[in-house]
Amino acid sequence: MSPRPLIAVPARFAASTSALRYAAEVNARALIEAVWRAGGEPVTVHPHAPGGVADPAEVAARLARFAGLLLPGGGDLAPSRYGAADAHESVYDVDDEQDAFDLELARRALESGMPLLAVCRGLQVVNVALGGTLCQDMGDGREHRHVVHPVEIVADSGLEKIVGAAKVEASCYHHQRVDRLGAGLTVTARAADGTVEALGLPGAPGWFAAVQWHPEDTAAADPAQQRLFDALVKAAA
Repeated sequence: MSPRPLIAVPARFAASTSALRYAAEVNARALIEAVWRAGGEPVTVHPHAPGGVADPAEVAARLARFAGLLLPGGGDLAPSRYGAADAHESVYDVDDEQDAFDLELARRALESGMPLLAVCRGLQVVNVALGGTLCQDMGDGREHRHVVHPVEIVADSGLEKIVGAAKVEASCYHHQRVDRLGAGLTVTARAADGTVEALGLPGAPGWFAAVQWHPEDTAAADPAQQRLFDALVKAAA
């Protein structure tokens, strides 16, 4: 039996967890199980960026052990990371160490051509890493929180080839969205209100997909969502 390709998944900091008693580093079980179903070996990676500054050489060396990278959802990026002078009152769970580590992971993976799947916050991390910006709060009832809604996928895009559909039902939990696109990125899916729901990177040296929704929420029952994880692991193998 061939060994499962190692898929790095940076941990998310949690102030408390009932089973562990203290502050913890976690990942969503549904996300980890989706990678496992795809044939990958998901490995939670400790974010290390003292003082909110990541060492590019250290991050690259750590990442080199893996065959693929999955940037998961989580709290908001600090608006200062994309040049905003002030933070909207709705911005939450900002962590400088998490931000610095995620951004450097994205840069190193994209530079090396490592297969990369970015989910929700992960999509926003990639956009900012490539010089893009975010709308800090969608507002006016347009937040896509705790909702499943249809997403239109751009015809003949890489995303359409991955999921095998022109439209999918997306499980969303986000109050921010892409504003200005990062260098080289293209929109591959939108919600009915125009919100960017997926990004591609034509000409990237490696496999890449980024979705604003949470495919892990429904992947166990929705083959179109599971195909995102399948494609990541296939590329990593």
